[in-house]
Amino acid sequence: MLTAGVDVGSRTAKVVILNEETPVASSLISTGPDSAETCLTVLREAMKAGGLTMESLSAVVTTGYGRYIAPFPHTSITEIACHAKGVHKIFPTARTILDMGGQDCKAIRLNAGGHHTNFIMNDKCAAGTGRFLEILAQSLNVPLQEIGDRSLEAKGTIKISSTCAVFARQEVLSYRRRGVSLEDVLAGVHEAVADRVFGLIKSVGLERDFVITGGIAKNLGVVRRVEKRANLTVLIPPEPQFTGALGAAWLAREV
Repeated sequence: MLTAGVDVGSRTAKVVILNEETPVASSLISTGPDSAETCLTVLREAMKAGGLTMESLSAVVTTGYGRYIAPFPHTSITEIACHAKGVHKIFPTARTILDMGGQDCKAIRLNAGGHHTNFIMNDKCAAGTGRFLEILAQSLNVPLQEIGDRSLEAKGTIKISSTCAVFARQEVLSYRRRGVSLEDVLAGVHEAVADRVFGLIKSVGLERDFVITGGIAKNLGVVRRVEKRANLTVLIPPEPQFTGALGAAWLAREV
């Protein structure tokens, strides 16, 4: 039984195809302006990688921003349910999830069965999201993939008072003009993100085991600072960006 999970987020689209309980193919592309076309393209790439056709798939579940308009037969399920399922399959003991995406951030509580019991989302501004870090990395002329590690090299830090990316950009540039080291500025940026997302975690209630998913899970500057606030070691899936797609593929077995 082959099933597919298609997660079309604000920044990237992901697919995982399962054969019974084993992932056999996956794909990740940037989300384009046409969500329907993005859904089709990312699924086609995964099927090509696995040597599969649409007729091979018993069921497809879509999730994320573009979940309703996929141009192929599908069932749509919320990203909260899909992330809960995906995390539970990887870490059955997980009870708290922080999913840090491109343009939103979600804190989710799970029960022993892997079902979400509470969640809260930050989707009103960029703070605590990949877009916030992307904007500030561009402003500081540092590759996005380097900012986390470089923030951990800081000897001090600065305070970012604004949660708005536009005003935060002005703040970090002002600090640099005053001679504050790049690493200390990056430390301040990451402290601000960690403060913001940890507030979400506290709102749903932090409980072991604690998992971070999404692209920012690869940023050690954020992960280490969240760990410090939580006083816990964070669990990271092997491919944190694919967690929602993995959960969707599992849920496709149940629809």
